[in-house]
Amino acid sequence: MPHPVQTPSAMNHTISHDRKEESIEAKTRWFRGLPLEDRMELLCAFTDLALTVNPDLPDRKDAPPTDRRIQVVTKP
Repeated sequence: MPHPVQTPSAMNHTISHDRKEESIEAKTRWFRGLPLEDRMELLCAFTDLALTVNPDLPDRKDAPPTDRRIQVVTKP
């Protein structure tokens, strides 16, 4: 069940804990709403996580080709 959130602009937003409502569009809007400093902090955190899990990652050259589908997202 969504919970109301009070914002300075007096707009009524809700917080949902339902994974079905976590669309890629909603996640994109959330990420785009972050200040650049926060986006960079997330990038560093994800990079640190990847290097912790796979320390030899920087030694790899290029990713091997894949026969799976790749989605290319472009800005309209």
